[in-house]
Amino acid sequence: MALILNIDTATPAASICLSDNGRPLRVKHNDNQMDHAAWLHVAIDELMTQGGRELSHLDAVAVTSGPGSYTGLRVAMSTAKGFCYALGIPLIAENTLTLMAFAAREQGADSGCLLGPMIDARRMEVFTALYTQELEPLISPGAMVLDEQSFSAYLASRDILFFGNGTQKWAGVSKSPRVHIIEISMHAGYLGILSYEKWNKRDFTDIVYSEPAYTKDFYTHTGK
Repeated sequence: MALILNIDTATPAASICLSDNGRPLRVKHNDNQMDHAAWLHVAIDELMTQGGRELSHLDAVAVTSGPGSYTGLRVAMSTAKGFCYALGIPLIAENTLTLMAFAAREQGADSGCLLGPMIDARRMEVFTALYTQELEPLISPGAMVLDEQSFSAYLASRDILFFGNGTQKWAGVSKSPRVHIIEISMHAGYLGILSYEKWNKRDFTDIVYSEPAYTKDFYTHTGK
């Protein structure tokens, strides 16, 4: 048995999930990105209480490690590491873009298409990657400035499904008929499935040295 607390606050829609052997028991959501930090600990307490479990029952904590919101990533990682330290349990980290691709596939994405998650970054930049249906990365997760030639090497022969809040920028740039923008629902229940796979492989991340995958340097607008 693996009882895992799964935390995702990397994007505007945050969620947490208590999963048992990869099966979601309870999921809680928060759509107010400015409130993720205040919401998280209260939501975890409610999640455990409603599920009839104690924090001491947890076998691991899983977290989306980025890319995504800088504040959201810090909040999730610090919370997850704190629980793991206190309880003496392992930490599991999953890339946000990989999780998005997995969610799209599980929601019935066309099996003949590649998977292109996108998270909005500043200006014409997005955090993105490109995956096969088996979640093998053809383009590794990173930051990309979008232009008409983005993904052209793959669009020459394959249709690609793009999803996530970064697609609003891409829709105004791409001219390829092989580009398909779809809506997906991503929540920590999907993280519960992936974290259980990592649990079985004992694929844990180092609690001391693990950090969010910011991908880009932190940016603050100074007004100058």
